[in-house]
Amino acid sequence: MPQRTSLADADCAIAQALDVVGDWWTLLIVRDTARGVHRFDALQHELGVSRKVLTERLRLLVDADVLSREPYQERPARYEYRLTPRGRALLPVLIALQDWGDAWVTGDGATMATTQESSHEAARVHALVGTRVPEVSLPFHTGGEHDPVADTPYTVLYFFPGAYARQESYPPDWAGIPGARGCTLESCTYRDQLAEFTAAGATVHGVSTQRPDEQRAFAEAERLRFPLLSDAGLELTAALRLPTFRAAGISRLKRLTLVVDRDRTVREALYPITDIEQSVRAALAVVRAAAGAGTAGAAG
Repeated sequence: MPQRTSLADADCAIAQALDVVGDWWTLLIVRDTARGVHRFDALQHELGVSRKVLTERLRLLVDADVLSREPYQERPARYEYRLTPRGRALLPVLIALQDWGDAWVTGDGATMATTQESSHEAARVHALVGTRVPEVSLPFHTGGEHDPVADTPYTVLYFFPGAYARQESYPPDWAGIPGARGCTLESCTYRDQLAEFTAAGATVHGVSTQRPDEQRAFAEAERLRFPLLSDAGLELTAALRLPTFRAAGISRLKRLTLVVDRDRTVREALYPITDIEQSVRAALAVVRAAAGAGTAGAAG
């Protein structure tokens, strides 16, 4: 292990936390394990770090109970590294750092629920096309935890900032945040076109960082006929590095849509969304085109 300088302020939780994760590589390892990268060689490839440095940082995170070391092969012995509950509790820290970077390093500091087409965060979202959605379980507003990717040919995941059953439940100045308005319109548009998505072989899931009870009240008020998923723990948000913004003390997802196939591969990413109804039509067109291509391939 490298010689580490002890942060002697025993009463400062910030100093003590930095003694565990206050290192460039350790937080990036947490980021990539959250994305579903669990094996040593895969982590080294993703990070571009030396084997020596990676070994040291992994040992540090295992000793700190941020990662668990789990065998997946006996001969020779091979291990995977997975986030513990203590490690998953760091996900809001990663999202806060990402949010700060999007707003203040690559942006102008403005609070918004959207972005410019030419922004770094838009490029990050579009780069998800061709990648796989990691396996996670999220609470449904109807109860229980489920995989956000359904067992149908396609799943449309539309991510939205927040929707409430009562107007007074929205955060202060919500209407003044660019891109925040329109969550009810988006959900109701998917509701009204659900039969067309179903006919094309797609399941629709809405995702926000709201609590399940808030989502349930909204879904019942608007008579939604598909599940809303709560990513209040930011597990899926961190796994996909989705863009967020802060409002009323909560990290909220910016409005975007992913079309995912049964193999968990992202087929299309729609972001930024400037016309909500058009984005629903675009998602349906992607599903229909993919379904048509699959039918043609099977016939050939």
